[in-house]
Amino acid sequence: METLLAALAAYLVGSIPFGLLLTKAAGLGDVRAQGSGNIGATNVLRAGGKKLGAATLVLDLLKGLAGVLIARLVFGEETAPYAAVAAVLGHCFPVWLGFMGGKGVATNAGVSFGLAWPIGLAYALVWIGVLALTRISSLAGMISVVAAAIAAALLGYEAYVPALIVIALIIIWLHRANIGRLLKGEEPRVGSKG
Repeated sequence: METLLAALAAYLVGSIPFGLLLTKAAGLGDVRAQGSGNIGATNVLRAGGKKLGAATLVLDLLKGLAGVLIARLVFGEETAPYAAVAAVLGHCFPVWLGFMGGKGVATNAGVSFGLAWPIGLAYALVWIGVLALTRISSLAGMISVVAAAIAAALLGYEAYVPALIVIALIIIWLHRANIGRLLKGEEPRVGSKG
C-alpha cells in the first residue's frame, strides 16, 4: 500500500505541466500548439525564449526530485525507485492533459538526484557535455538517461538500476521521432532557426 501511495503521489507531482502553465502565464498561449507540440523545456525555449525555457527546465527537474524525496520521507526508502518511475510517467503522460505530456528528460534529472546525488551528477555532466558538443537536445537527453542507469550500476546503487532502465526505455521510446530525424541528419540544434 505504501508503494502504491508513493507512486501515486509522485505521479501527481510529476504531472504538473509547468511548461504549459508558464507559457500561458506569459501570454504565449498553449505551447502544445507551437513547435514540436511538447510541454517540455526544449519546446518552451523555442516558443518562449531562454528565461521561460530555463524556468521550465528547473521546475520539471524539481518535480522529479520532489516526487522521490516525498516518497522516501513519507513512505520509506524502498518506495523511492517506484516513485522515480511514477514521477517521470506523470510528466510524460499527465492525466490532466489527456496523457500527452513531455519527454521526461528534465524530470528524470531530478529523479536521478533524488535517488542519489552521484547519479544525478553523472546525469547532469553527461547531458551538459553532449549538449555542448552537439547542440542537439534530444541526443543529450537520450544519452544522459542511459548514463544514469550505468552510473547507478557502477557507483553501487544497484537497487535503482531497474527503475532507471525502465525510465530510459520510456524516454528513448518517446524520442523515436527524434531518432528518425537524427538518422537522417535533420534533427534541429538548440539555437538554430530550423
